[in-house]
Amino acid sequence: MAAAQGRLSDGADGMDDAKDTADADGRAGTAAPPAFRAAVDALRAARLRPQVEVEPTPAPQRLAPFAYALEAVVVDGDQDLADGRLVLLHNPAGHDAWQGTFRLVTLVRAELEPEMAADPLLPEVCWSWLTGALQSRGLAYGEPSGTVTRAGSHYFGGLSERPPASQIEIRASWTPREGLGGVPDTAGHLASWCDLLAQVGGLPPAGPGDASVVTLPQRRGPQSR
Repeated sequence: MAAAQGRLSDGADGMDDAKDTADADGRAGTAAPPAFRAAVDALRAARLRPQVEVEPTPAPQRLAPFAYALEAVVVDGDQDLADGRLVLLHNPAGHDAWQGTFRLVTLVRAELEPEMAADPLLPEVCWSWLTGALQSRGLAYGEPSGTVTRAGSHYFGGLSERPPASQIEIRASWTPREGLGGVPDTAGHLASWCDLLAQVGGLPPAGPGDASVVTLPQRRGPQSR
């Protein structure tokens, strides 16, 4: 599976991904509280669209007392269209910047045609993909924050035959509102995140979409794994 590269940054809290990681349960050597265990169990039991392959990955340890992480890739046959990482953070004592005890942090990226990357509305459109994915599933959330970055590569010399490449990268975080027992609907948030990944990768929506979300055409073709 293609994993998201680079540091995972929480745009709201200014926290960077630490080198130390927790175990697969996100316990970091401490017994996890019931609310966190229930939130992680819901992530593990979530039913997702088959084009998005999701698996656990070591979670950052220093961002919060408890963390659980997933990485995903959008697959079309044997080709990857987009990839990303989603981290669930939990601080039972709460966090002022989060306005809650849970936080979701994500990194999503994909390649685009260079002319589409030059569209001045690209950042706003990509941010609307994230908020629209959450709103279309009726999920309650707050304190959203993040960045949309576009980067281009041009090749020279021995690499001059390669076409120019452009990449879009979404780094974001938000607070899922807690429900019964202080547990947020993490399965719903995971499903909305997979909707975002699929949209960034150029797949059609799995169901009725949010009319407020704008879709960019002419996305770069699939990349071979």
